[in-house]
Amino acid sequence: MVYFEMADLLIGAHESVAGGMFRAVERAESVGATALQVFTKNSNRWEAPPLTDEAVASYKTAISESSIRSVVSHDSYLINLCATDPLILKKSRMAMVDEIERCRALGIDMLNFHPGAHMGAGEKEGLELIIESLDIVHGETEGSGVRSVVETTAGQGTVLGSTFEQIAEIINGVADPERMGVCIDTCHVFAAGYDIRREESYHAVMEDFGRVVGFDRLLVIHANDSKGELGSHRDRHEHIGKGLIGRGGFRLLMNDARLGGVPKILETPKGDDLAEDRMNLAVLRKLAGARSGAVKKIRRRAT
Repeated sequence: MVYFEMADLLIGAHESVAGGMFRAVERAESVGATALQVFTKNSNRWEAPPLTDEAVASYKTAISESSIRSVVSHDSYLINLCATDPLILKKSRMAMVDEIERCRALGIDMLNFHPGAHMGAGEKEGLELIIESLDIVHGETEGSGVRSVVETTAGQGTVLGSTFEQIAEIINGVADPERMGVCIDTCHVFAAGYDIRREESYHAVMEDFGRVVGFDRLLVIHANDSKGELGSHRDRHEHIGKGLIGRGGFRLLMNDARLGGVPKILETPKGDDLAEDRMNLAVLRKLAGARSGAVKKIRRRAT
């Protein structure tokens, strides 16, 4: 048996970089986060101005002086690594290279990305193209120190990555699998048909993940409740405990020893005052048995 400190709980949210990258750190600090997710560029545009030396320096200073211990970048929503349109495919690959280079400049070592949608070409063809795209991107960013973190999806339309088998195929198919990691999005896996609401089914899902993908690959968790039913394939995020996964599922997640060191990031709706982030983080702490600012030792199985 080993011990860990509840003060080391890695939880946070995706925060806006409006006003500068360093502002996201300030916002994360204001809600009591220890983990952070950001966009390093406009998520709905292909092009972005390069990061200035001043922007990089101010961000690095803010991070070094903060309580944030884990940062992940999320890539642009436009990127589709298995696009059937050759122009979109080329732009997607170039954009992901740029995303990784921006992470390298900022000292962010994880880039979360969506696998892509095959647009009718078929699952096999789509997965092969994602693997080819990642090999090209990794070849262009060799030595960056940034890992490509593939996110599980709800499986809407022709979107790939909704099964652990598809995620494993992508990771095992690339030339450099050590560059790869995984992000489990709780809303997405639930919508894809993985029932994480109750103890028996939760453990069955996690054992399946461990067998097919491996917990050594799990680098990030997006902690989102779901507005959609189990297996609905609806990517609709809800506040923790207010959706169809419910508090029971998140209590299991927050007390799973295998996930203790994995940052858990909210992507839930919120306003400018970030009150919802504070509310959701408080719920996660409570479900983990922690109170804000408290240090509590609990026992867990060694991994």
